[in-house]
Amino acid sequence: MTWSPGQYLKFEGERSRPAAELLARVPVENPRRVVDIGCGPGNSTALLKARYPDAELVGLDTSAEMLAAARKRLPDIGFIETSIATWNPPEPVDVIYGNAVFHWVPDHLGTLERLLAGCRPGGALAMQVPDNVGEPTHRLMTDVARDGPWRDRFTTPIAREVIPPPSAYYNRLKPHAASVDIWHVAYNHVLDGPAAIVEWVRGTGLRPYLERLGADEREAFLADYAQRIADAYPPLIDGRVMLRFPRLFVVATKG
Repeated sequence: MTWSPGQYLKFEGERSRPAAELLARVPVENPRRVVDIGCGPGNSTALLKARYPDAELVGLDTSAEMLAAARKRLPDIGFIETSIATWNPPEPVDVIYGNAVFHWVPDHLGTLERLLAGCRPGGALAMQVPDNVGEPTHRLMTDVARDGPWRDRFTTPIAREVIPPPSAYYNRLKPHAASVDIWHVAYNHVLDGPAAIVEWVRGTGLRPYLERLGADEREAFLADYAQRIADAYPPLIDGRVMLRFPRLFVVATKG
C-alpha cells in the first residue's frame, strides 16, 4: 500500500494528541536509545525528540513516502525503511514506541512480545492502536465494498488485525514485564462536516479499499461512502459533526 503524508497530516493535531498522551505515560527518564516504530511522517518522532533530546533516536517505517516527509521534517534523526514484523533491535533499547501502527502488523501480539524482549531491564514498550472497526466509519467501508458493482474486487477481505481484548495484551506481555498499564480512550473529534470524516479515513483505513479500484470506480465508491457517512453522523448544533474514535493504549515496563 502507498501512503500520502499530506493526506495523513490534514488532521495532525487530532492524530498527535493520542501520541502525546501515550508518551506522557512512559515511565522511562534519560534513555540512551529510543525507537519510533511506524514513525510515519515524523509527527510522533518530533514528540519523542522533544521529550528525549539527548537520546539516540531512530524512526522506522515501511513507507518510503512517509520516511521522505519525516527526513525533511527532522533531518538530524536517523530513519530506516524496514518491516516492523521482522525488525529486531541490534542492541537493547530503552524505549520502543509505536503510535497507531500495530493494527497493520500480522500477529501483532507476537511482535509486541518480541519487541519487549529487545528492551533493557527497566525499559518500556509503549503503543496505541485504533480500536474502531465497529464504528460507522469502518463498518460502512465494508458495506460499500460488498454492495457495489466492485464487490468482486473484495472477495479477499481487506487485511487488518482485529484488536483483541486488553486481557490478551496483559497475558502476553506480563511474563516479561514488571508492569503492564492498559487503558482505553474514546476521543470525540469535532470536525467541519461529513466530508471531513471522509478525508480523515482516506489517509488511513479507506486507503486499501481505494487501491483495489480504478479511477472511475474510486469516485463512485467515495460518493456512496460519503452519503452513508452523512447519514450516520448527523450535524451538531453548529453544523459540524462528531467523530467518535476509540483507541487502546499499552505501556509495558520490562522486568
